[in-house]
Amino acid sequence: MSPPTLAFGPPPDTAPPGSTPAGAGAGPSGAVPAGAGAGAGAGADAGAGAGAAAGPATAAGWAGSGTAPPPPGAPPGFGPPPGYGPPGYGPPPGQSPQPPAQPPGDANPAQAAAIALLNLSGLGLGYVLLRNWIGAALCWLATAALLVAALPADVDGVPLGFLVGYGVFLLAAAADGARRGLRATLRIGASFRRLALPLALVLLAVPAGGSLAYGSARDEAKEQALLERLAAADALVESADDGLTFDKAEPVYRKALATYQELAAKHAGSRAGKLVPARLDTYYETVSRPYAKKAYCEAVAPLKHLRGLAGTVDKELLGTRPAKTDEPLAESLFKCGTDALGVTAADPPASESLNALYDTFPKSPQATRVEPAVRAAIKTRTSALTSGATPCETTEELRTLHSSLDNMTDPGLEDATEEAAGAVQRGDFACGSAQFKDKEFDDAVKTMTQYAKDYPNSPDAAHARSIAIAAEIAEEEPAAGKSLPPADVPGGARMVMVISNDGPGEVEVLYTGPMTGKVTLKACGTCTKYPSPIFAGSKKIKACTGPSSKYPKATLLLPAGDYHFLQKRAATGTSTAGDTKSSKTKIEPGYSYTNCLYVTSGF
Repeated sequence: MSPPTLAFGPPPDTAPPGSTPAGAGAGPSGAVPAGAGAGAGAGADAGAGAGAAAGPATAAGWAGSGTAPPPPGAPPGFGPPPGYGPPGYGPPPGQSPQPPAQPPGDANPAQAAAIALLNLSGLGLGYVLLRNWIGAALCWLATAALLVAALPADVDGVPLGFLVGYGVFLLAAAADGARRGLRATLRIGASFRRLALPLALVLLAVPAGGSLAYGSARDEAKEQALLERLAAADALVESADDGLTFDKAEPVYRKALATYQELAAKHAGSRAGKLVPARLDTYYETVSRPYAKKAYCEAVAPLKHLRGLAGTVDKELLGTRPAKTDEPLAESLFKCGTDALGVTAADPPASESLNALYDTFPKSPQATRVEPAVRAAIKTRTSALTSGATPCETTEELRTLHSSLDNMTDPGLEDATEEAAGAVQRGDFACGSAQFKDKEFDDAVKTMTQYAKDYPNSPDAAHARSIAIAAEIAEEEPAAGKSLPPADVPGGARMVMVISNDGPGEVEVLYTGPMTGKVTLKACGTCTKYPSPIFAGSKKIKACTGPSSKYPKATLLLPAGDYHFLQKRAATGTSTAGDTKSSKTKIEPGYSYTNCLYVTSGF
């Protein structure tokens, strides 16, 4: 029994209109042609050829003649499943069935552009539509690395090499996405496909907006960094003002000033740069604070620093600030200089400050006030010589003042300098006199001796010598220093006193009383020491009993009164320097006196 054959065609009840159902036996003459129904299989070809001239062609396998041909074959990939159909139908034994090859789609540039733009956003969405998960993952990793490197935003930003590399990667991803999407069949709806390109354009705002946001964050980071630099400079100014001397504080001030200048020059539009003018006002106020406290000498160096900034800092930035220091600086130089007049060991000395005033501000009101201030200082101290309790200190102040005037460069102070010199002279005499009265005889000797040397033509020179002599005697005999020797020699009768030297070595005789003076007797070449009365058996010493011409002599004419004598013998072979002897004598009118000076042994 032969296997049945599989016929493809419409079901019997769906024959084309006008056709006769198979097996009805209908035909043109109502009879079936010979061999027409012999079989549907093997006789198909013969039947087809036999009826070709008699009527319409019939398709093989269709029952009955005159039926319509079968419909066109199914498209590739459609048909009965494997194993369905007659023997020999399907793939060769041992080989799995393969779908027929799909022809490439048509090029779609809009789709390629959308895929490229979606990748260019850095989100890898183009690869997502293509279901290329490896490419999408690479995009995500690259974008994540960029975010890690960029956030949080700082002043330096992302390294340029990283940005260039990321940009190259995005361009490569966009190009690759365009290539893949040009002919790809996307598993998305038609409506979504139409929105792909506009969506891609919209998503480009992600990197653009991110760049803008990052740029804004970076700009804010720069602003904060500049504000921090400004705050650090402010802290330097405050630290320099915290008790440091200006020579140590100035480097700190200049460091802060350099920051202010850089912020104003290179970052003028920043918030920090706009605050610099106010900071400069604070800077000037801080540095000139000693002047506000009336510490004039201390204020000179800071004010000079502020005034000199015009030569080192941008003039437009400083404005009129340096010029505003002229008046405070001139006043500080004047006050510092005049306050130092007469001040011993003043730092700086008066001449330094006042010379700087004349050199810097010669036409200033302060410069015209110097001479009156100097004369007032001299007058005040001169008055204190007689009314004050410390004439020696006042004299030292006058000497310092005079020394300052000697170092002054202004010729208008010559008269004041001479006035100060005269005041010093009066002060020296007043000082020596005060020392004598205070029983400071050694100091009085030095002061009055120096006075006589310094001012030999002074009318007080002789009196100064007398005071020095009396002070020297008073060192050995305090009673001689009860009162200053008189300045003038009293008149009236004079008594003769002859003093002879009966001893080895030269001898100086000092005396004070109604009259003060000294004489020097030459050495007696043939005179020797007399034995001490203890070893001479209490024998009376008979000095100056030889020929009168043997002994060097000096004759004094003395007014009557009480006198103190002091003999000072020079060193010889038998005597030593410093051998002194004091004595007291009363000179009465109508008498003449002799005084023999001799030396006894000390054993």
